[in-house]
Amino acid sequence: MREHEVRTHPPGRPTPREEQLAWKLAALAADRVPEGPEVVETIINRLIDNAGVAVAALNRAPVASARAQALAHPRPGGATVFGLSNDVTVHCEWAAWANGAAVRELDFHDNFFALESSHPGDTIPPLLAVAQQCRRSGRDLVRAVATAYEVQVDLAKGIPLNPYRIDHIAHLGPAQAAGLCALLDLPVETAYQAIQHAAHVSVSTRQARKGAISSWKAHAPGHVGKLAIEAVDRAMRGETSPSPAYEGEYGLIAQLLGGPEAAWRVPLPDPGESKRAILETFTKEYSAGYHGQAAIDLAFRMRERIGDPERIERIVLHTKRLSHLVMGAGANDPEKWDPDASRETLDHSLMFIFAVALQDGTWHHERSYAPERVRRPDTVRLWRQITTVEDPDWNRRYDGRPPLERDHGMRAVVTFTDGTTLSEEIAVADAHPRGARPFRREDYVRKYTSLAEGVVEPGESERFLDLVRRLPELEAQEIRALNVQVDPARLGPAAPSGIF
Repeated sequence: MREHEVRTHPPGRPTPREEQLAWKLAALAADRVPEGPEVVETIINRLIDNAGVAVAALNRAPVASARAQALAHPRPGGATVFGLSNDVTVHCEWAAWANGAAVRELDFHDNFFALESSHPGDTIPPLLAVAQQCRRSGRDLVRAVATAYEVQVDLAKGIPLNPYRIDHIAHLGPAQAAGLCALLDLPVETAYQAIQHAAHVSVSTRQARKGAISSWKAHAPGHVGKLAIEAVDRAMRGETSPSPAYEGEYGLIAQLLGGPEAAWRVPLPDPGESKRAILETFTKEYSAGYHGQAAIDLAFRMRERIGDPERIERIVLHTKRLSHLVMGAGANDPEKWDPDASRETLDHSLMFIFAVALQDGTWHHERSYAPERVRRPDTVRLWRQITTVEDPDWNRRYDGRPPLERDHGMRAVVTFTDGTTLSEEIAVADAHPRGARPFRREDYVRKYTSLAEGVVEPGESERFLDLVRRLPELEAQEIRALNVQVDPARLGPAAPSGIF
């Protein structure tokens, strides 16, 4: 790996093209390097994970809405849509939109944390959709996913977005475009234009994850996936894009990400070096924002020692700055204690998550968020006795460390009505690579199976799992069947009509 400085060029002295970040990302996308067994294994795990969380969300309103929009754009020989028959195909950009929403809706797949956070699994839906429509092989898809993860992770290591209140999908669009260019084996010049286009149009504000969080959180990855596909299509037709997207005087760095004096360092593999960034990512065991994963495990551990929750006077969760600001009291969002808040808001409330996990000793992607469960008086009372504080020690255990060495946990201090206290901490979630039960292939299959139960027929699940396990060997026709089909009755009510 080598770090590449990214900064605004001085007036009248444009950055040579070969030194621009977009060009270097394009060269990475065009560099055909074999993927090692560990990388291939992890890519297959990610496809299994995406499929499981997607089928569990098929009957939810945001997913039904995106699916209805996709179905308004049929294309023979196009791409499949999660849950529908493999005989039903739509334009690939609309499949990316619908499938991206299905994967993201439950906030239940993989993560990466460095200078910026991300959900790299969001890169996969547009890659799979284009692979299906353009008749690419399993080996092509493996190369594309490895490339997209590499770009997503390396950008998150080098350029922060959250401090400037830019949503993390700003790094997702360029990653998706780079993966698509690798999938289609496009030349560096074409990839350069496509990546710049995608970077230019993928920027939105962090309000998407603030206050009363809306259903847009589920749609955002599919939106930029759709834009990335359009960017690549346009570049393939010989069109150019705003340049230099990152280093220009009016570019992303100068105007949005630190200003003209800012300098960021993005690590990228050298030519011929394997793309292994996916190995630094990890999934969720529970359907909640990542900062809540360790909170759930900690609450489970403390239940027996705490006993009757009615004895609790207050609970303070000592944690890192990011958790406190994004999912804790530091967000200053009263919605995070509101029993009438949206599901998207609740899965980003550490206080809610800890209260329910403590009371129930289990976590479920539907039952834990059911309105009657959320509004239980004893739950609301306990929930409002919980707060978070930023703790310098937890900042030290997180900030500036290599991604897999960061502690994502917290220390819970429980004060009882009799004045006694109880304290316990957890460094990382149990499913984290450093946790008590790191996820392996069998865990991904178990997670998929539990989410597919009652939604997908067992024979269909077996067909999909057998197919995805052979991913590198799949021919184009088999890639077209890399989808999970369900009984239409399992899809829930039809979405309201719109323009399409």
